[in-house]
Amino acid sequence: MSQDNNTQDNNVDANIEITPEMQAFYQRADAIIGVANSQLGPEAHSGQVGASLLYAAARYSASVASIGFIKGDDFAKEKDDIVEFYVKQYRQMLSDNLTDYAQNFDKYVQINKDDKPAE
Repeated sequence: MSQDNNTQDNNVDANIEITPEMQAFYQRADAIIGVANSQLGPEAHSGQVGASLLYAAARYSASVASIGFIKGDDFAKEKDDIVEFYVKQYRQMLSDNLTDYAQNFDKYVQINKDDKPAE
């Protein structure tokens, strides 16, 4: 797994105009990836940091999904629909990023090798 995922091209087709909202979206994502990358080290490898990042995303998403509900019972009734929504979104984003990484593998792998400290 990559040690520095900030170097990817954000999966945006070159023919698509990047709006200020899209730019802000990618900047927020890059900032979160930067925090995740800062956690890498002797005490935590990329798999461990990735697991923490997934857990954080799930916790944050649960909080966001609860907005607008008055009662926990009403929120609980929507659990399956909420899970389906987030899983569908994640599946698409993961698929898009895997495709991008595969298409740019040599570039991303070389960038990541360049970022590693000399041994």
